[in-house]
Amino acid sequence: MNNYNGRVVIITGAGSGMGRAMVQEFAARQALVVALDINLKAAEESISTIANPEAGFAYRVDVSDPGSVNEAVEAVIAKWGRIDLLCNNAGILDGHSTAHEVSIEEWNRVIAVNLTGPFLMARAVIPQMLKQKKGAIINTSSTSGFSAAGGGTAYTASKHGVIGLTRQLTFEYGASGIRVNTICPGATATPLAMADPVTAHSPDMLAALEKFPARRWCQPSEIAKLAAFLGGDEADFVHGSEYVMDGGWLAAARDPF
Repeated sequence: MNNYNGRVVIITGAGSGMGRAMVQEFAARQALVVALDINLKAAEESISTIANPEAGFAYRVDVSDPGSVNEAVEAVIAKWGRIDLLCNNAGILDGHSTAHEVSIEEWNRVIAVNLTGPFLMARAVIPQMLKQKKGAIINTSSTSGFSAAGGGTAYTASKHGVIGLTRQLTFEYGASGIRVNTICPGATATPLAMADPVTAHSPDMLAALEKFPARRWCQPSEIAKLAAFLGGDEADFVHGSEYVMDGGWLAAARDPF
């Protein structure tokens, strides 16, 4: 098992769901964990769940705002002097709007958080990783990064874009010791995906479970374990890859909904 003893791990969207699970997983592996979220209270609550809260700290960040991103990264470097891993996990859903119905405001908001956010975070941490001659970035895309129908136009475009960003960053920085990979979750039991009135026990959710091979939702802790593998030395030869964790969603060749 990868041990992150003393390594500094930044996680965006750390206030809930997969982000909180990553905070807990990396802390359990002895990392120094930075929980970034637009909701500072939620990020602080994530830090409070780890065994040694002093090995982590929370900071408010708006990943779509370059100034906010730079301020947060500077705070991490000032506190711990290095950055070993960035998990770009922050993301939002759209309203499943079609192209002729989606508002410019919704389009801009989704692209800003889901695609510009990972770019801004990567741009901010890469100079420090170049100084160290080593680092890793894990971007969170989705099965919607490969197929349509999992979201609306904005969400699907943003998640395809995350995969493209990963590949380009790999091309630009792999030879400098920075590895960049993507996790592509399918149906995962997070507050974002399962917010009221759609819950794990709703007819829509239960019907969807019967249409893809795993017959269950992925747990955030499972995504966190994959992130821990990809961010560590055991994955040192893994560059520019998309790791699908969807219970066979894409293999079923149809959208469960």
